[in-house]
Amino acid sequence: MKERSNVVALNPDACATPVVDAARVSSVRQAMPGEETVQNLAQVFALLADPGRLRMMAALLEGGEMCVCDLAAATGQSMSAASHALRLLRMHHVVKVRRSGRMAYYRLADSHVRMLFDLAITHMRHEEDGGGDG
Repeated sequence: MKERSNVVALNPDACATPVVDAARVSSVRQAMPGEETVQNLAQVFALLADPGRLRMMAALLEGGEMCVCDLAAATGQSMSAASHALRLLRMHHVVKVRRSGRMAYYRLADSHVRMLFDLAITHMRHEEDGGGDG
């Protein structure tokens, strides 16, 4: 028994029982996304962990549909780096492409992607302005 109290003392977040509110745990587990969805989300968030790709998204959020050369110029990337970033973003359904002759024009895939990215930027600006609660 003394050993258990040491564990709690070392980890103040440790629970004395494995489940406190079984009904809530069951409800939450049923509402959680499936494993495939979680894996896909992890891939998208890993994809977005790259500053160059985030710049691409910021440019598309601000500029709407843009060609690769304009995106490269706006983000300070080479054409090759911009094309590679856009290819990865397109593969994960973050951006869409429209072709017109030899030109490719990219835009954020849909309103969900725009909203997610816009909220993330708003959150970071809020934190930078000292608006965090922690």
